[in-house]
Amino acid sequence: MSGRMLRVNSIIREVLADEIERMSDTRLEFVSVISVDTSPSLREATVYVDVLGEDDQDEALRALRGAAKRLQAVLGSEVRMKYTPTLEFEIDPGVTSGRRIESILRDLPGVSEEE
Repeated sequence: MSGRMLRVNSIIREVLADEIERMSDTRLEFVSVISVDTSPSLREATVYVDVLGEDDQDEALRALRGAAKRLQAVLGSEVRMKYTPTLEFEIDPGVTSGRRIESILRDLPGVSEEE
């Protein structure tokens, strides 16, 4: 990925993280924006998030998808780009895999929490 795309992704991530933090929806209280992957055309962006508490993931995604137009409008007003990308929200698979690995390691015999 080019340096330009990395900067674009980083700026979008920062703007969205700040705006989500300002939103009053309680379903978004424990949402963290992990990364953004913008298409080369800059017309679409996948926003990878993490939600503290696996039980709350579906509700948080539903809230984010419902607020996508608002977040896209904020992005358009704060970031000068030729196109404002449409936003798609997904749970970050890296975080999910990391939690699964951590759980497996914790369940191994002879591994204590203090190590």
